[in-house]
Amino acid sequence: AERRAAMRVHALRHGQSEYNLLHLCNDDPAQPVALTPIGREQAIHAAKRLDGLGIERIYASPLPRARETAAIVGAHVGAPVVVDPRLADIRSGCEGRPVAEYQAAIAHDPLHARPHGGESLLDHRARVSGFLDWLAVQPHAVVALVAHEETLRALEGIAEKLPAEATVDRAFGNCAVYSFELWSGIGSG
Repeated sequence: AERRAAMRVHALRHGQSEYNLLHLCNDDPAQPVALTPIGREQAIHAAKRLDGLGIERIYASPLPRARETAAIVGAHVGAPVVVDPRLADIRSGCEGRPVAEYQAAIAHDPLHARPHGGESLLDHRARVSGFLDWLAVQPHAVVALVAHEETLRALEGIAEKLPAEATVDRAFGNCAVYSFELWSGIGSG
């Protein structure tokens, strides 16, 4: 027989970063783009909202703003942080360039465009989907994910079974939390 078990997932966008204020793209984990003081406050508030939910592990994007947010949340809720590159922001092909330049570069075909050899929205969604497939078979009841607006769009689309085009313009503010159930068939042995 097969039991079905749901994992509760609380996904949040990182706190405000220096590049958010400058409206610049950052998808290279080697770039030291940190949280602003407001971003750290946002992370503390998110941690307080997530406290008491039984979070066992936090999976974070390797980008510094996400790792910094995850460390604040993890310290508050008492959960270890594991960095997973599959949660990284979309590889925009526009590192350090204005977000408006990236948006203009994909405007003709938002789902398939790969500016400067970056990832398309569909490439990114497939990467996030692969992470969720892996996560679904991990032995956790409740986890948190700390990632990026584009990653939350992908998570919402996958969790709600929405076509990718339905989430292209979905906005998630800094430290906004999107919670959903992740289902997996678990063999009973």
